[in-house]
Amino acid sequence: MAGRIRDEDIALVRERTSIADIISESVTLKSAGGGNMKGLCPFHDEKTPSFTVAPGRNVYFCHGCGAGGDAIKFLMDAEHLTFIESVERLADRSGIQLRYIEAGPAPVRQQPGQKQRLVAAHAAAVEFYTGQLGTAGARPAREFLAQRGFDKAAAERYGCGFAPDAWDPLTKHLRQKGFTSQELITAGLSREARSGSLIDRFRRRLLWPIREISGDVIGFGARKLFDDDDGPKYLNTPETPIYKKSHVLYGIDQAKREIAKQGRAVIVEGYTDVMACHLAGVPTAVATCGTAFGADHISVLRRLLMDTDAIAGEVIFTFDGDAAGQKAALRAFEDDQRFVGRTFIAVSPDNMDPCDLRLAKGDMAVRDLVARREPLVDFALRQVLDRYDLDTVDGRVEAMRRAAPLVAKIKDREKRPEYVRKLAGDLGMEIEPVQRAVLAAAAAPPKAGNTGATEAPARPAPVESDVDNPQLMVEREALKLALQLPVLAGPMFDALGTEVYRHPLHRAIRVAIAEAGGAAVGAGGAVWIEAVRDAAADLAAKALVGELAVEPLRLDGEPDPRYVSVTLARLEWGAVTGRIRDLKSKVQRINPVAHKDEYFALFGELLSLEQHARALREQAAGGL
Repeated sequence: MAGRIRDEDIALVRERTSIADIISESVTLKSAGGGNMKGLCPFHDEKTPSFTVAPGRNVYFCHGCGAGGDAIKFLMDAEHLTFIESVERLADRSGIQLRYIEAGPAPVRQQPGQKQRLVAAHAAAVEFYTGQLGTAGARPAREFLAQRGFDKAAAERYGCGFAPDAWDPLTKHLRQKGFTSQELITAGLSREARSGSLIDRFRRRLLWPIREISGDVIGFGARKLFDDDDGPKYLNTPETPIYKKSHVLYGIDQAKREIAKQGRAVIVEGYTDVMACHLAGVPTAVATCGTAFGADHISVLRRLLMDTDAIAGEVIFTFDGDAAGQKAALRAFEDDQRFVGRTFIAVSPDNMDPCDLRLAKGDMAVRDLVARREPLVDFALRQVLDRYDLDTVDGRVEAMRRAAPLVAKIKDREKRPEYVRKLAGDLGMEIEPVQRAVLAAAAAPPKAGNTGATEAPARPAPVESDVDNPQLMVEREALKLALQLPVLAGPMFDALGTEVYRHPLHRAIRVAIAEAGGAAVGAGGAVWIEAVRDAAADLAAKALVGELAVEPLRLDGEPDPRYVSVTLARLEWGAVTGRIRDLKSKVQRINPVAHKDEYFALFGELLSLEQHARALREQAAGGL
């Protein structure tokens, strides 16, 4: 059994890994100045990007939830891997051969973690199923695709395959490749028959591989082809350690870059709709997989859309015009408040889904469908009003009561008065009663299960209530120098102890730096920062280490020894002047006649400190 990975190999993995490349696979990053990048945190729902990546130091930190670390830690948190699994994943990317420390005579490479095994099994299954699509038995699958306007190239692009008319061909194929029965069951690729033998989960069906945002296949969607198949029309992979249907959006791997580039996502209802949209020139289309569009799907899209207070993306829902489609659209409006950006709905005038629309009227019709989108709130209001007879007093009043909460939920408060006027006009009522109804709805507490926008976890309190306190800013700057540039800060930083730091968290980090060997021995980068984080005594200090590791220094240009000297002089000057104030207060309280010796001792110390403060002030004359 393999043991611990050698420390030098872990350090090599950290050195050769670009954290920006790793994080960019799941988070849209944009330049934040100072060499840093920012995006929406993948670990909590937020509207303003607080997730900072510092490529130069190969670390990240979220100012919103406190998550932080290096590329290894990111994979552990984002993909639920163990430390060894994360190191192995990054080593594979960089072509590094890891060595293990173990009791045996020769190290043996540890087996990949569970996720890698399940992903590998799915990759082998894709290869098997796509090969089957060209066989004689798969003719109904090929005909199904052709009838919906998809040629061989389209089938290959989306990895379409066929599960043959037999009980266990895939299971035998994967067993021959070394996968165990338990791995195949856990992956959802095989299941136990009543007889106890292992058989394939999918049989006689057209298959679409479902990929996560990184491109790894994590499940399948299977479409019924034969009338004597008594199963559901669509059968998806069951919930597994790697496949969570509430998190998965079909087509996200192909659409993610265009979604980020265009600031737009189009939500459709099925696999063929995604294919039709992409091929028709709407490359931002994605679909849910056997479940309703929900909060977890929103979180995925918001990161790609950079859906923030400053940047408003577009989310366009396409639904059939039937009752079920209208109900889905109204449910989408409830989720609308989770987006900062604008939400729209696009309904085909002939109630056709994008795939049927493309077949009947061509690619341009699909593009026009998206172009003719209307604000979701307008659609939702119209659907509510259509339920009532507005020619009667009772109908108008009841419609107002039902529509007012929708207007109250409009997140752009400046638009509410306009929608109040619009609603009053549609109802044929005076504006005052409609306005009162909307205000009452806005003041009412949210109903259970409909809480509106998802709030981010409470942000840690600032280090001090006055975050602009000059001395605290200097303390932060000194700690940043030690964490980000230990080679430069070195002995100058180590010469000042904890007594110069006012805030307890700053003192705790200063202690952690000493516990890690001091700035003079720090080589910098993720290894050094992780060493300090590990030495920190509590979670708050660990979080602040991560924050300071990515926070830009407060200067223009490159830091140099003079900047370190000025910063540390300001730091010590603040501590000395604080001590001077304390001594002056104490001297004033002492009777120089009754306590002559104590008075002159304190007075002498005060003169010495004032002289030292003048020297520090001259040294710090450059300012911050």
